[in-house]
Amino acid sequence: MKIGNMLKLGLILALFAAAACVMLAFVYTGTANIISQRQQADLEAALREIFPDADRFEAADGIKSPDAAVSIENAYMAIRNGEPAGAALQLTRASYGGPIKIMAGVSVNGTITGVKIMEHSDTPGLGANAASPQYFVDKAKRITFLGQFTGKSVDDPFEVKGDVAAITASTVTSRAVASTVKAAGIAVTAWFAGLDVDAVSAATEEGLSSSGGVK
Repeated sequence: MKIGNMLKLGLILALFAAAACVMLAFVYTGTANIISQRQQADLEAALREIFPDADRFEAADGIKSPDAAVSIENAYMAIRNGEPAGAALQLTRASYGGPIKIMAGVSVNGTITGVKIMEHSDTPGLGANAASPQYFVDKAKRITFLGQFTGKSVDDPFEVKGDVAAITASTVTSRAVASTVKAAGIAVTAWFAGLDVDAVSAATEEGLSSSGGVK
């Protein structure tokens, strides 16, 4: 009798467990779809913010990072009036609190068109200020930390506390963003020019010391 009761109880528990697994599967599927849709919407909004005048965006292949610390996850070519206007890269590198994911736009002439932080885990009130539209590195001109990169040339140093204003008490985050944007500029410039990315990277460094541009 005891064995029968145990088997009955075991069967009931197994049925409850199976039902719970089925319910979790449905919840996961629904949540995954919502997350996927949200990520796609965030991606499209970021592309439009970085290239507001673009007519459309196409996936771009073969763009390589000049920095081993910076990974290019996705790349999109911005098309305006039937011609390439530039490219937007989704990049990832390590920051103070963990990986930081950045969208950076670069025009065909090697200038930064915009930067947006997609994900980060840096300290609120410190490194997290990198993504804040209310954190100004130049209050008089209302220039945000990310806003200061727009219009910069791939030939610029992108040096924190040099040509890049740092986030207060967050040098690591500031350098992570600056180096990632610099890498995006070099990667896109090399891709459009059909040149080796390492050669373009070396040329920008040479240009900094000689006041020249990318050769």
